[in-house]
Amino acid sequence: MLRVLFHIGIVASLTVLTQLGGVAWLIALLFQRRVLAFVLGYAALAVSAVFVAPLFGRVALSCLDEGPLEVHSWMYCALNRTYVAPELADALREAAEELARAYPGTRTQVLDANFPFFDGFALLRHLSHDDGEKADLAFYYRDAGGYLPGATRSPIGYFAFEQGPSDCPPVWPTLRWDMGAVQGLWRDLDLEPERTAAMLRILSDDPRIGKLFVEPHLAASLDVAHPKVRFQGCRAARHDDHIHLQLR
Repeated sequence: MLRVLFHIGIVASLTVLTQLGGVAWLIALLFQRRVLAFVLGYAALAVSAVFVAPLFGRVALSCLDEGPLEVHSWMYCALNRTYVAPELADALREAAEELARAYPGTRTQVLDANFPFFDGFALLRHLSHDDGEKADLAFYYRDAGGYLPGATRSPIGYFAFEQGPSDCPPVWPTLRWDMGAVQGLWRDLDLEPERTAAMLRILSDDPRIGKLFVEPHLAASLDVAHPKVRFQGCRAARHDDHIHLQLR
């Protein structure tokens, strides 16, 4: 019984993390060399998803491109979190190209997007990333020498918060984690305001985009005022470490 529960736990965990991993583990149970079978099975499923996802109205963002639009880390590709609706893929690509024309050499980086299949199957932590119509972008950063292409303060692009005033009281339950214990571990970089503000304006002017989430203190400091630029609410994850965008 414990063995069955163990495998159920693995299937559930892998499914939540990658959508396809649970299926790969079930296939691996048929083989003696289970770990190897899982790795090969998972790789086969992940590659197949690139070709099958369009039947579900989603396309994979390229994990090989380097600028002007690129996926921030191989991790997002390996976990199948880079799928979006074709309309959103076009909007992201065109926004990145427009920003790169205004600021040559700029690299716009996608963080979490969506899984390849099934509306309503959300990414862990991102409760709204469940239909191919949402994606997160990393902020742009600089040091004393200026803009740093492709750089982020944290290795995964999330959780390096730009601190500022907030009207949110302590509430529970909440996904608004401060993660104060790790803030000192991140790279000492500054937000690059010109590119960050420009991207928010480009996306705001795109009729395909319906909402953009950033913290109010950032929208104020970047001088970005637009009905599409909104506060996500006090119970949702903080948005002073990335930009959330979604189709109209």
